[in-house]
Amino acid sequence: MPGPPVGPTDDTSTAAAATPATTATDTPATDTPATDTPAVGQPAAGHTGTGLATIAVLGGLTALGPLTTDLYLPGLPAIADDLAAEPAAVQLTLTFSMFGVAAGQLLFGPLSDRFGRRPPLLVGLVAYTLSSVVCVLAPNLSVLIAARFVQGAAGSAGLVIGRAIARDRFQGVALLRFLASIALISGLAPILAPIIGAQLMRFTSWRGTFGALTALGLLLTLVAFGVLRETLPPETRDGGGLGATLRTMGRLLRNLPFLGLALTSSLAFGALFGYISGSSTVLQHVYQVSPQTYSLLFGLNSVAIVVMTQVNGRLLAPRFTPRSLMLGALAVAVASGVALVLLTTVWDLGLAGFCAPLFVMMGSLGVLLPNTAAQALGLVEPQVAGTASALLGTGNFLVGAVVAPLSSLGGQPSAVLLALVVLVSGVLATVAYLALCRPRRLAVTDS
Repeated sequence: MPGPPVGPTDDTSTAAAATPATTATDTPATDTPATDTPAVGQPAAGHTGTGLATIAVLGGLTALGPLTTDLYLPGLPAIADDLAAEPAAVQLTLTFSMFGVAAGQLLFGPLSDRFGRRPPLLVGLVAYTLSSVVCVLAPNLSVLIAARFVQGAAGSAGLVIGRAIARDRFQGVALLRFLASIALISGLAPILAPIIGAQLMRFTSWRGTFGALTALGLLLTLVAFGVLRETLPPETRDGGGLGATLRTMGRLLRNLPFLGLALTSSLAFGALFGYISGSSTVLQHVYQVSPQTYSLLFGLNSVAIVVMTQVNGRLLAPRFTPRSLMLGALAVAVASGVALVLLTTVWDLGLAGFCAPLFVMMGSLGVLLPNTAAQALGLVEPQVAGTASALLGTGNFLVGAVVAPLSSLGGQPSAVLLALVVLVSGVLATVAYLALCRPRRLAVTDS
């Protein structure tokens, strides 16, 4: 379920978009609006109305990542049996998919700033469909791993460009509402994907799940071609080449609030992907649940993210500052990690003791991840929104790719290792936020 929710935080978290992050280092941003930034609560110039079709398509694009990851998770043990591979080796299909998503965002984000949103998006969707076909036909694990890398890289186009399109179209309250609608649609993906995948496994092999992803990629390609229009006019595009892109990335990474939020998001993703990659084998091998039961438990935990994303945007954000929400969510994430470690080592309460802290942790991510994304994108100007979105997403998936196989170190799934991954990720995310996102540096976004 790598598609992090990018739902709203508060009306002021995006108000800082008027301040270019490319000029900030260790000093607070100013609140002087840029001339090309629309007023808070208004659509960007030339874009009026949300459009249900656009919301549906962008929701589907951001859901492509979770579907790519989660749909085949119930089939991981079957892949290991069919291809005669160890569970840890099969988890490399997830790891390399996330490496692909990380690399792809670094490609498609800057390309969308230079050539517009539409052409790179369509190229990515076509490549996703073709790589999914290779996954269906993969004769061995090596080919499957390679195809998953390409599939992840191509599928990242929808994730990174979808966020950039939202940043192009809206600002302030209008942006928050638009992102909330997209997050609600894309949030259903991690709930439904393992359930659908488990049902597919009853009638077909793991190859059939990749066949379903092939059909989805083709459908999204056709719909995006017919519905989506260009949202970044030629006169506002970043006309620089590779050197200019690298300089922009360097300036963004020297912006300490942006860097702190990116690190916080990435390390929180470590907890998320530790759970995603390890839960299938831990629940099915350690706790002996069926693929169908696993899919239900996975979907239940995913409900926590979806619900808390909506609660965050509609109830919490109007009443609390982004910093308060971040600190609260980080505290809950760390506490759930501590409880998970204790319940898998000191007090063994079985399946319930394993699942309950994970449910709480997932709920905290429903508050944490949208706030980090919205605040970080709110610090940059629209012309580099694609590049900024790429940096955010790349960090998330790089950490996820490193963390993914840790719960099966030694060749066997371990509930204790998974618990430690969740705890350490939460602690490191908290340290990054406290060290780099100090109140004076976020004076605008927290105002």
